[in-house]
Amino acid sequence: MSDVRVHNFAISLDGFATGAGQAPDAPFGHAGERLHEWMFATRFWHEMGGGRGGSGGADHAFAAMHGAGIGAEIMGAGKFGPPGWQDDPGYKGAWGANPPFHTPVFVLTHRPRPSIEMEGGTTFHFLDASPAEALERAREAAGGQDVRLGGGPSVVRDFLAEGLVDHMHLVQVPIVLGRGVRLWDGLESLEEAYDIEAVSTPSGVTHLTFTAKSR
Repeated sequence: MSDVRVHNFAISLDGFATGAGQAPDAPFGHAGERLHEWMFATRFWHEMGGGRGGSGGADHAFAAMHGAGIGAEIMGAGKFGPPGWQDDPGYKGAWGANPPFHTPVFVLTHRPRPSIEMEGGTTFHFLDASPAEALERAREAAGGQDVRLGGGPSVVRDFLAEGLVDHMHLVQVPIVLGRGVRLWDGLESLEEAYDIEAVSTPSGVTHLTFTAKSR
Protein backbone atom coordinates (compact mmCIF):
# COMPACT_ATOMS: atom_id res chain seq x y z
CA MET A 1 0.00 0.00 0.00
CA SER A 2 1.24 3.48 -0.81
CA ASP A 3 2.54 5.71 1.98
CA VAL A 4 1.13 8.99 3.27
CA ARG A 5 3.89 11.58 3.47
CA VAL A 6 4.28 15.11 4.86
CA HIS A 7 7.18 17.22 3.57
CA ASN A 8 8.68 20.65 4.29
CA PHE A 9 6.06 21.38 6.94
CA ALA A 10 7.40 24.28 9.00
CA ILE A 11 6.47 24.99 12.61
CA SER A 12 7.61 27.54 15.17
CA LEU A 13 9.30 26.64 18.45
CA ASP A 14 5.89 26.78 20.12
CA GLY A 15 4.34 24.50 17.52
CA PHE A 16 2.41 26.92 15.30
CA ALA A 17 2.33 26.15 11.57
CA THR A 18 0.50 29.34 10.67
CA GLY A 19 -0.03 32.64 12.41
CA ALA A 20 -3.20 34.45 13.38
CA GLY A 21 -5.03 36.80 11.01
CA GLN A 22 -4.89 34.94 7.70
CA ALA A 23 -5.98 37.09 4.74
CA PRO A 24 -5.55 37.16 0.95
CA ASP A 25 -2.40 39.25 1.33
CA ALA A 26 -1.19 37.31 4.40
CA PRO A 27 -1.72 33.57 3.84
CA PHE A 28 0.22 32.72 7.00
CA GLY A 29 -1.20 35.55 9.09
CA HIS A 30 1.14 37.46 11.35
CA ALA A 31 3.85 34.82 10.78
CA GLY A 32 4.46 36.29 7.34
CA GLU A 33 7.15 34.36 5.48
CA ARG A 34 9.30 33.69 8.54
CA LEU A 35 8.42 29.98 8.69
CA HIS A 36 9.65 29.41 5.14
CA GLU A 37 12.70 31.63 4.72
CA TRP A 38 14.96 28.57 5.16
CA MET A 39 13.42 27.02 2.02
CA PHE A 40 13.45 30.18 -0.10
CA ALA A 41 17.26 30.16 0.12
CA THR A 42 17.62 26.62 -1.29
CA ARG A 43 18.41 25.47 -4.79
CA PHE A 44 15.21 23.41 -4.64
CA TRP A 45 13.09 26.56 -4.34
CA HIS A 46 14.93 28.39 -7.14
CA GLU A 47 14.49 25.37 -9.43
CA MET A 48 10.79 25.14 -8.56
CA GLY A 49 10.44 28.66 -9.90
CA GLY A 50 12.34 27.83 -13.07
CA GLY A 51 15.43 29.73 -12.03
CA ARG A 52 18.99 28.99 -10.98
CA GLY A 53 21.01 29.60 -7.86
CA GLY A 54 20.20 28.96 -4.25
CA SER A 55 22.13 26.96 -1.69
CA GLY A 56 22.79 23.24 -1.59
CA GLY A 57 23.49 21.34 1.59
CA ALA A 58 21.10 19.70 4.00
CA ASP A 59 18.24 22.21 3.67
CA HIS A 60 18.19 21.67 -0.10
CA ALA A 61 18.41 17.89 0.28
CA PHE A 62 15.46 17.73 2.65
CA ALA A 63 13.37 20.15 0.61
CA ALA A 64 14.00 18.24 -2.63
CA MET A 65 12.44 15.04 -1.22
CA HIS A 66 9.07 16.78 -1.54
CA GLY A 67 8.06 15.47 -4.94
CA ALA A 68 9.58 12.05 -5.58
CA GLY A 69 7.04 9.27 -5.97
CA ILE A 70 3.96 11.40 -5.27
CA GLY A 71 0.78 10.51 -7.16
CA ALA A 72 -1.82 12.65 -5.37
CA GLU A 73 -2.11 15.32 -2.69
CA ILE A 74 -4.60 16.05 0.08
CA MET A 75 -4.90 19.56 1.50
CA GLY A 76 -7.28 21.53 3.66
CA ALA A 77 -9.47 24.44 2.66
CA GLY A 78 -7.11 26.85 4.42
CA LYS A 79 -4.19 25.85 2.19
CA PHE A 80 -6.25 26.09 -0.99
CA GLY A 81 -7.18 29.68 -0.31
CA PRO A 82 -7.67 32.47 2.24
CA PRO A 83 -10.80 32.76 4.38
CA GLY A 84 -13.84 33.38 2.20
CA TRP A 85 -12.63 31.72 -1.01
CA GLN A 86 -15.69 29.45 -0.94
CA ASP A 87 -17.84 32.50 -1.66
CA ASP A 88 -16.06 33.12 -4.98
CA PRO A 89 -17.26 30.55 -7.56
CA GLY A 90 -14.42 31.51 -9.90
CA TYR A 91 -11.59 31.01 -7.39
CA LYS A 92 -9.04 28.42 -8.60
CA GLY A 93 -6.40 28.44 -5.88
CA ALA A 94 -3.39 30.54 -5.03
CA TRP A 95 -0.92 29.17 -7.61
CA GLY A 96 -2.04 30.54 -10.96
CA ALA A 97 -2.98 28.60 -14.08
CA ASN A 98 -0.23 25.96 -13.68
CA PRO A 99 -0.09 24.90 -10.00
CA PRO A 100 3.06 23.11 -8.79
CA PHE A 101 1.36 19.82 -7.87
CA HIS A 102 0.96 18.14 -11.30
CA THR A 103 -1.24 15.43 -9.75
CA PRO A 104 -4.83 15.10 -8.57
CA VAL A 105 -5.32 17.27 -5.46
CA PHE A 106 -8.12 16.59 -2.98
CA VAL A 107 -9.24 19.69 -1.08
CA LEU A 108 -11.12 19.00 2.15
CA THR A 109 -13.98 21.47 2.58
CA HIS A 110 -17.47 21.50 4.03
CA ARG A 111 -18.60 23.29 0.87
CA PRO A 112 -17.66 21.05 -2.09
CA ARG A 113 -17.81 22.32 -5.67
CA PRO A 114 -17.17 20.77 -9.11
CA SER A 115 -13.63 19.67 -9.89
CA ILE A 116 -11.27 22.14 -11.59
CA GLU A 117 -8.78 20.92 -14.19
CA MET A 118 -5.68 23.12 -14.39
CA GLU A 119 -2.61 23.21 -16.60
CA GLY A 120 0.28 20.85 -15.99
CA GLY A 121 -1.71 17.85 -14.81
CA THR A 122 -3.24 19.31 -11.64
CA THR A 123 -6.93 18.70 -11.04
CA PHE A 124 -8.54 19.99 -7.86
CA HIS A 125 -11.29 17.81 -6.39
CA PHE A 126 -13.34 19.12 -3.47
CA LEU A 127 -14.45 16.68 -0.77
CA ASP A 128 -16.48 16.84 2.41
CA ALA A 129 -14.98 13.66 3.84
CA SER A 130 -13.22 12.13 6.83
CA PRO A 131 -9.44 11.62 6.67
CA ALA A 132 -9.88 7.91 5.94
CA GLU A 133 -12.42 8.58 3.18
CA ALA A 134 -10.25 11.25 1.58
CA LEU A 135 -7.22 8.97 1.73
CA GLU A 136 -9.12 6.18 -0.01
CA ARG A 137 -9.99 8.53 -2.88
CA ALA A 138 -6.45 9.89 -3.08
CA ARG A 139 -4.82 6.46 -3.09
CA GLU A 140 -7.11 5.36 -5.90
CA ALA A 141 -6.10 8.42 -7.93
CA ALA A 142 -2.39 8.01 -7.09
CA GLY A 143 -2.13 4.75 -9.01
CA GLY A 144 0.18 3.03 -6.56
CA GLN A 145 2.35 6.06 -5.84
CA ASP A 146 2.45 7.83 -2.48
CA VAL A 147 0.01 10.45 -1.25
CA ARG A 148 1.37 13.77 0.01
CA LEU A 149 -0.46 15.48 2.85
CA GLY A 150 0.04 19.16 2.16
CA GLY A 151 -1.52 20.78 5.23
CA GLY A 152 -2.53 22.99 6.86
CA PRO A 153 -1.92 22.08 10.48
CA SER A 154 -5.49 21.06 11.27
CA VAL A 155 -5.50 18.54 8.42
CA VAL A 156 -2.10 17.09 9.34
CA ARG A 157 -3.17 16.86 12.98
CA ASP A 158 -6.38 15.01 12.05
CA PHE A 159 -4.49 12.47 9.95
CA LEU A 160 -1.90 11.97 12.70
CA ALA A 161 -4.65 11.44 15.28
CA GLU A 162 -6.08 8.62 13.15
CA GLY A 163 -2.70 6.98 12.59
CA LEU A 164 -2.70 7.61 8.84
CA VAL A 165 0.71 9.27 8.37
CA ASP A 166 3.66 7.03 7.46
CA HIS A 167 6.40 9.62 7.05
CA MET A 168 6.52 13.23 8.24
CA HIS A 169 9.21 15.83 7.67
CA LEU A 170 8.83 18.85 9.96
CA VAL A 171 11.07 21.90 9.97
CA GLN A 172 11.32 23.59 13.35
CA VAL A 173 12.11 27.25 12.81
CA PRO A 174 13.65 29.20 15.75
CA ILE A 175 10.86 31.74 16.17
CA VAL A 176 8.02 32.02 18.69
CA LEU A 177 4.65 32.97 17.18
CA GLY A 178 2.50 32.84 20.32
CA ARG A 179 -0.78 32.51 18.41
CA GLY A 180 -2.21 30.95 15.30
CA VAL A 181 -2.92 27.27 14.56
CA ARG A 182 -0.81 24.69 16.40
CA LEU A 183 0.08 21.26 15.10
CA TRP A 184 0.53 19.36 18.36
CA ASP A 185 -2.75 19.91 20.21
CA GLY A 186 -4.37 16.61 21.20
CA LEU A 187 -1.45 14.47 20.01
CA GLU A 188 -0.11 13.40 23.40
CA SER A 189 2.51 10.61 23.23
CA LEU A 190 2.72 10.78 19.43
CA GLU A 191 6.43 9.96 19.75
CA GLU A 192 5.56 6.42 20.81
CA ALA A 193 4.27 5.65 17.30
CA TYR A 194 7.28 7.01 15.38
CA ASP A 195 11.03 6.74 15.11
CA ILE A 196 12.24 10.34 15.19
CA GLU A 197 15.49 11.82 13.91
CA ALA A 198 16.68 15.42 14.17
CA VAL A 199 19.18 17.25 11.94
CA SER A 200 20.17 20.87 12.59
CA THR A 201 21.56 23.00 9.78
CA PRO A 202 23.53 26.26 9.49
CA SER A 203 20.34 28.15 8.58
CA GLY A 204 19.20 27.66 12.18
CA VAL A 205 16.35 25.24 11.50
CA THR A 206 16.02 21.68 12.73
CA HIS A 207 14.69 19.00 10.37
CA LEU A 208 12.61 16.42 12.25
CA THR A 209 11.71 13.21 10.44
CA PHE A 210 9.02 10.92 11.82
CA THR A 211 8.87 7.38 10.45
CA ALA A 212 5.97 5.21 11.57
CA LYS A 213 6.93 2.13 13.57
CA SER A 214 5.64 -1.24 12.42
CA ARG A 215 1.91 -1.46 12.90
